[in-house]
Amino acid sequence: MSKHGAPADVSEQLKALAVQEKFSQLKVAIVAASWHAVIMNGLIDGAERAAKDAGLESSTTLIRVPGTFELPVAASTLAGDYDAVIALGVVIRGGTPHFDYVCLAATNGLTNVSVDTKTPIGFGVLTCDNEEQALDRAGLENSSEDKGYEAYSAAVMTVAALP
Repeated sequence: MSKHGAPADVSEQLKALAVQEKFSQLKVAIVAASWHAVIMNGLIDGAERAAKDAGLESSTTLIRVPGTFELPVAASTLAGDYDAVIALGVVIRGGTPHFDYVCLAATNGLTNVSVDTKTPIGFGVLTCDNEEQALDRAGLENSSEDKGYEAYSAAVMTVAALP
């Protein structure tokens, strides 16, 4: 779990929510981009660990899309059938403006999906200057943060908090 400001007891909060009947009936989708396989595998593993802690492992579905740019349309399509959608992707800055366009499109697109559909979207899109930053946030063995776990937790805890 993150050492940088995230609540230290998130896994305990998820486990406490797991016993609530309403919470145990949630359907959750994880939508994951395909670029940067090692980092993406870490993000997916983190989200799946959170699903297990929340007791939602069997009601969580993983869907793969080509890249981060495709996350908003996938999330929009799934939002009607799922109580929460977790969007996972990695964009690493290169030498062209492509990074800025993809990051902006993904961020704005996912925000719009969440607001327009009233479906919590867990934002697990890493927007990093270099691969080392992404690896450090991917929830891998030597990572200091686990953004996949955090994104899943944030989305389902938002569902639980709403009427």
